[in-house]
Amino acid sequence: MTTFNWTIATLERELADGGVIVAHWRCTASDGDYSASSYGTAGFTYDASSPDFVPYADLTESQVLGWVWNDGVDKDATEDALQAKIDAEKNPTTAAGVPW
Repeated sequence: MTTFNWTIATLERELADGGVIVAHWRCTASDGDYSASSYGTAGFTYDASSPDFVPYADLTESQVLGWVWNDGVDKDATEDALQAKIDAEKNPTTAAGVPW
């Protein structure tokens, strides 16, 4: 059974008010000896005066992952693509080499 692990590698923020402008994310899939991963970024526009604004020091990884998924990173499609890579590793359809 494949497990998926989503993480935030780093955040880019404005120093003046701590508003996050970019999140660098990674999703790693593993199934026994097989693994695949995907890495990307999501950009954000924020309003520091909004009652929903969360100071940088108070952010959690799960909160930022929610932003990433709401910002256009399709969680299910990413996991499906990683699953396809693992399936291809388990059941290859091509090979490279020479017969001698």
